[in-house]
Amino acid sequence: MKLAKLTAMSVVALALLGTASCGNKDVGTTTPGQKTATEKTDGKMEKKEFTPEFLNQLGRVSGPQVSPDGKKILYGVTYYDIATNKGNCDLYVMDIDGSNVRQITNTPKSESNYVWINGGKKIAFIYTEDGEAKCPQLWTMNADGGGRNCVSNVENGIEGFIFSPDEKRVVMITQVKYGQTAQDVYPDLDKTTGKLYDDMMYKHWDEWVTTIPHPIVADFDGSKAGNLKDVLEGEPYESPMKPWGGIESLAWTPDSKSLVYVCRKKTGKDYAFSTNSDLYKYDLETGKTENLTEGMMGYDTYPIINSKGEMAWLSMEHDGYEADKNRIFFMGPDGNKVDLTADWDYSVDDIAWSPDEKAIYFICPFQGVQPIFRMDVATHKVDTISMGVCDFNSMAFAGNDTVIACRQSYQTPNEIFSIQMGKEPVQLTHVNDEMLAQVDTIGIEKRMIPTTDGKLMTTWVCYPPNFDPNKKYPAILFCEGGPQSPVSQFWSYRWNMRIMASNGYIVILPNRRGLPGFGTEWNAQISGDYGGQNMRDYLSAVDYMKKEPYVDGEHIGAVGASYGGYSVYFLAGNHNKRFACFLAHAGIFNLEAQYLETEEMWFVQWDLGGPYWEKGNATAQRSYNQANPKNYVQNWDTPIMCTAGELDYRIVFTQACQAFNAAKIKGLPARLLLFPDENHWILKPQNSIMWQREFFRWLDTWLKPGSEAAKAYKAEQDSINAAKAAAAPAPVADEKKN
Repeated sequence: MKLAKLTAMSVVALALLGTASCGNKDVGTTTPGQKTATEKTDGKMEKKEFTPEFLNQLGRVSGPQVSPDGKKILYGVTYYDIATNKGNCDLYVMDIDGSNVRQITNTPKSESNYVWINGGKKIAFIYTEDGEAKCPQLWTMNADGGGRNCVSNVENGIEGFIFSPDEKRVVMITQVKYGQTAQDVYPDLDKTTGKLYDDMMYKHWDEWVTTIPHPIVADFDGSKAGNLKDVLEGEPYESPMKPWGGIESLAWTPDSKSLVYVCRKKTGKDYAFSTNSDLYKYDLETGKTENLTEGMMGYDTYPIINSKGEMAWLSMEHDGYEADKNRIFFMGPDGNKVDLTADWDYSVDDIAWSPDEKAIYFICPFQGVQPIFRMDVATHKVDTISMGVCDFNSMAFAGNDTVIACRQSYQTPNEIFSIQMGKEPVQLTHVNDEMLAQVDTIGIEKRMIPTTDGKLMTTWVCYPPNFDPNKKYPAILFCEGGPQSPVSQFWSYRWNMRIMASNGYIVILPNRRGLPGFGTEWNAQISGDYGGQNMRDYLSAVDYMKKEPYVDGEHIGAVGASYGGYSVYFLAGNHNKRFACFLAHAGIFNLEAQYLETEEMWFVQWDLGGPYWEKGNATAQRSYNQANPKNYVQNWDTPIMCTAGELDYRIVFTQACQAFNAAKIKGLPARLLLFPDENHWILKPQNSIMWQREFFRWLDTWLKPGSEAAKAYKAEQDSINAAKAAAAPAPVADEKKN
């Protein structure tokens, strides 16, 4: 993209581009739960502020499921109730062209994991009945929502399911006991709360590991699922793999006689350091298990099997590297394995067989967006199905050449679209159109910014509504986490670009070194170089944007979570007055502590190079010495806010406490926000709103002189200083002068 200064006309064009390219059209559709706009007396709509409360009122559209006859689409919409602090997903059905929308459930709890069965006559889903002892179970209902029937009775409930092709069996995911409890060791101490461990991986993500997921197979007669069989009976391994594995980790063979499942058959320390999962084929008749990917050393996940028994899956090459290139592998009935993406230099996220089984559709980060691609299995030729200023997710098919998928951007949350190659995507759902029409759109621009090593870096820039290039605006540098997660056109309810820009900020989002979508070399560069080129990329983006006359170079903040929080802590000691404030969520402040506190050891082992006590390990020593934020606290001179969830076992909340304490000891303005009931993410509605309020209160205090937040902070400090002065002891008179 040509580097050019933004004019008022171009910002308007960009705002329209961001809207039109994501298919948002005002068609006057009303969805239950939406609020109508207020009109002024002159007939014009009165725009509302894009607040945290407004953000949480939006409906959240989830994965479309196309009926077997290709005529209908089943999907979910979740709304959150701030007062009750809960969300609820109800199900809808519409015709394949988006018409004739019908809500088919209206229940006090969510329906999830919904699919068509019985030729489209019925729908299967997971639901939890009221009652403390009730667990999520498999249910079925008629296609119109009537005739609800609980199918399963699994002791610990289920988390996902897939019916066999002949629908005579169903595999469900349930939790089984793992390890011994203190009561198992000391039965007479039934009230003890002690936890005993002899190996690693005793906690994972946000839980102490007392159970693990197993796939269980049941016979299904159309009304009940019975005769349960644990595929991993007696084995101390998990399938799917925590914390992210789901039902996509399981696949049936076309004869309904075997099941392929993903598993990393390791425990304790071996599990903590390895990403070597495999695909196992389990024969339901004989009980025999075969490792289909033996000798393939990285992650092997996401098996998909067509009616001919051909299997494709996602595979990483290196053990211990969780952000390796995800390749599409193919294996026919002869057992030969082929890397279909040997000439494709991008990491794949989502795959599906085309209806004619001649191609594989996939989604992956690509140049700052997430398009849909199609790969011919025979020729390996890749075609772009649809690409725009947006991200796609959750693919389904309506015929051989039509993809039904969700689409989102910085401008809009998920809506369902119909997509055909070479044609403009057609928006089918309009769940949030009326709500979003009540607020102004933002400007979105893609820039190519020079880096210190002579490359061009794709950088998204978001501009406030009604942007005026003749004014000056404070800016925010957004630091991505991961550390190898894409800065694409994602819509997030935690890190939402539209709410940031709508609050008057220019948001700078660099696709710095270490992010996917720009080739393997760009993505892999960050490993062992946390404090290096990717940090210089951030500073290059800030220095470049500061040259624009509409960017207030004296009022730029840096924000980020996880590795983005680490980036904030590192920049706090290495920014040379570029930033006026910082905000880090769930960030790493002390790399030495992180190495021994985190649970998934492959992260720190690969990214940092090894433990800090290996003095002869040059990569590790560079990480702990040159890239360690705590080593630069002596340079901290800028206000900083630290936030975290106390259930975060990936990056323990004490990292935020250390950073906050360091800032206070140095006499810097600092703020600490902790949530005892949240993990790496702030998910509960009221906590989310509080976090957003504090986020903007902090930024406004330091980046918007004269704002209400800045005035309130000054008044608070004046009050504190006055109280200190009043409490100070009176000076002692000098007797010699009397």
